[in-house]
Amino acid sequence: MASLRKRIRGKSLMFEIDFYVDGRRKTIPLGKKYTEKTARELLEVVESLLHCRANNIEVPGKRTVVWVESASPEIRSKLGKAGLIEVPPSHTLKEMWDTFRAWKAEGVKESTAKHYEHTSKRFFLFFQEDEDLASLTKDRMQEWKDCLLKEMATAATASYIKDAKACFNWAVSKGWLTKSPLSGIGVGSFINTKNDRIVPMSDYSRFLDACPCKDWRTILALTRIGGLRCPSEVLELRWEDVNWELDRFYVRSPKTEHHEGKEGRWVPIFPELREELEPLFFDPASEGREFVINRYRDTGQNLRTTFEKIVNRAGLEMFPRPFDNMRMTRSNEVYRKWGAFLESQWIGHSARVREDHYLSITDDDFSSAAAWSVGLGKSGISGGK
Repeated sequence: MASLRKRIRGKSLMFEIDFYVDGRRKTIPLGKKYTEKTARELLEVVESLLHCRANNIEVPGKRTVVWVESASPEIRSKLGKAGLIEVPPSHTLKEMWDTFRAWKAEGVKESTAKHYEHTSKRFFLFFQEDEDLASLTKDRMQEWKDCLLKEMATAATASYIKDAKACFNWAVSKGWLTKSPLSGIGVGSFINTKNDRIVPMSDYSRFLDACPCKDWRTILALTRIGGLRCPSEVLELRWEDVNWELDRFYVRSPKTEHHEGKEGRWVPIFPELREELEPLFFDPASEGREFVINRYRDTGQNLRTTFEKIVNRAGLEMFPRPFDNMRMTRSNEVYRKWGAFLESQWIGHSARVREDHYLSITDDDFSSAAAWSVGLGKSGISGGK
């Protein structure tokens, strides 16, 4: 059994919890910041843990587990020193992020590793690197999420929270934490339609006329007509992947290749795409070349900068996420022309992704609806006798 003792120190009332473990007397002193209510709650927890210890019960009751998990790092440390619970070793936030990123770097793509790096930098704009990992609470993590939502879009915030959850869950798996402070905090929505834009063929034609070379004309055609991801899938396309006789080409997909059966996909050589592929194929500069696009092979090169110059030269206004929006526009066209199955096969994503991120209502949809009639007569009843 455990007992609660009151002590007067100066003008302050403080509490101590006394008990025996393995025949040795233990004391948990509580400073003046702890109320009698907290002291009595801790007394119940200590008695519960002692009961479990005496009866070889590995997992205490739910109420005890919840109380311990929500307790301050100081209280958990006191319980650990008393031998009543196991306390993970102390680690700093910087140590956690550095170790996690080093571990992740061995099994993910370079772009994914850079994303984790960017998330950690954003994380330390709010937290201190030398903070004790065990000191983080759910409330502080919620404050961080709220801060992110004030500074950026919901989808961007969701991306950061998702990465942070992966990091903290890793820390739990390593025994650095008993529970993630992000547990119970939702990631949020990755859907953000605010920057969606339909790129009509009239604009695409003007972009082509403003291109500085055949490579750029083909980049735009592969994105807007072929529906390829740019730059990852566009730069991976090889001439050996193009089957002229069967009117199709194979797209290697770095984004989905780690999923079985999603290493790549076949896409039709649409007429507007052939108009750009053939001139580049027969260009003497392409002879002996492995890749379709050769002038812009550096994945670190910012294609957006050059594209913005093309847009300005075409006399049009630059728009958000240009390559994503051209791909999205093609997704809508293919879906309306050939249906959901072929759209997923050719554009290369699941039905869920298509519905959440690619399908959108266009001006043509409204025009078509305004011109459509079910043939109602004056009585308001559909025709037919």
